[in-house]
Amino acid sequence: MSRVTRRHLLRGGASLLTATALSTRSARALPRTSAKPDTVVNVADLGAVGDGRTDDSAAFEIAYSFAAARVSEGAGRVVIEIPAGEFLITRPHALLNGVAPSQPASGLRFSGAGRRMTSLVFRPKTGPGSYLCRNEDVWSNISFERMQFNSATPGASFFNSYSTGQAQDYRFSECEWMGEWEYGLALSGTDTNSEMRWEACRVGGRYRRAFLYSGLTRDGQQDPNDQDQFLNYWFTDMKVEYEWGNFLEFPYGGSITCRGGSYIITDRRPKSTPEYGTTSTFFRFPVAEHHDSVQRFHAQDIRFEVRNPDVVVIDCRWNGGIVHFSDCDDTGLAYQDFSNDVRSHRYAVGPRGPLIRYDSCQLVGRHEYRSVTATDPLPVRARYDMCLLRSHTAGDFAVDDGTGRVPFVQFVNCIDAAVTDDSPAPTLPSASPTTSPSAPPPSLTPTPAT
Repeated sequence: MSRVTRRHLLRGGASLLTATALSTRSARALPRTSAKPDTVVNVADLGAVGDGRTDDSAAFEIAYSFAAARVSEGAGRVVIEIPAGEFLITRPHALLNGVAPSQPASGLRFSGAGRRMTSLVFRPKTGPGSYLCRNEDVWSNISFERMQFNSATPGASFFNSYSTGQAQDYRFSECEWMGEWEYGLALSGTDTNSEMRWEACRVGGRYRRAFLYSGLTRDGQQDPNDQDQFLNYWFTDMKVEYEWGNFLEFPYGGSITCRGGSYIITDRRPKSTPEYGTTSTFFRFPVAEHHDSVQRFHAQDIRFEVRNPDVVVIDCRWNGGIVHFSDCDDTGLAYQDFSNDVRSHRYAVGPRGPLIRYDSCQLVGRHEYRSVTATDPLPVRARYDMCLLRSHTAGDFAVDDGTGRVPFVQFVNCIDAAVTDDSPAPTLPSASPTTSPSAPPPSLTPTPAT
């Protein structure tokens, strides 16, 4: 790859350095510095200091504008390199400003020196409504690697992504978020905003809304089906350890997979809000109706910590789809006095589901289920296989919003709080073909109507 020096980029005039923001239209006038299709541009070569005090907004704006000007045949050709240092950015959209009339493009890469080695400090004049990045149907295939993002203005947001079919395929690798944000990533639009990956990242800080929020209304969109194609989000080997707020909030449905890592909420919201109260939730799915295929959630090999009664692992109101927890554990603080009474897994269930399954999980407190139908009792909609129920027996583990039993929950070969060290080992069914079939797995039986 060729390197672009400060001298090359500034050949067009000193005004590029002093401009408060470069539009992508004016960036097309920048000289093409190499015949090669790929170019690395380092923000330090554009005047970025990285001392935590100097405003480096202009250098980042120039770097992005140069990348936008180098798009060729729909493909991006520039890697924006950010060395070790603490780079202060005060102007919104300085890191990424994908707005019309830029041509749609695929391929934009931001590369740092290492998480916490490269730190971008976002300090706009006001917080709410200020985003470090925005992409309005311009870019797909964007990657951020090895850097930290820190909100120094409470209520600022990291990324606003709007799509009607273009914005998709984002990747974050070895990144970290700190400070107090309103949104990490806020998604809106009628299509796409999909195929996004987070790998070996750390989510810290505080969130007034959520780290990933899919479904900001825009242009009069109010019905859930107006924007409902939020598909395929993968979180792998994450360290999700933040103070308060929601991690994933999907009012408009989603297909989400979280695998591996540690998930911890360390504190409580500083004040109650009408929408959230004092609760902080890892996975919040508050709207019932969505298109098919965007009601799917899978969590695997994750250790959750429920540090106080206001921590909720999942609050799901879907009226269909699938929720699956496999090899997860939230019993790390089961010795705390409040743990027996926590209800950190909450569901609303109707005739079409969602279908809920827990496999080989260790679970604290109780799980809360609310039936949304007033008709006959539902058939089995939730099933626990080979799970450890740390605080209660199977008979009082799944409850409604009071303390009543829930008839549509089934337990298969689970160990509950009634089993002690002195309890006899459970009798396993014989594998001999001559034995009679074993009784079906126990389930909670409905309470007779009075």
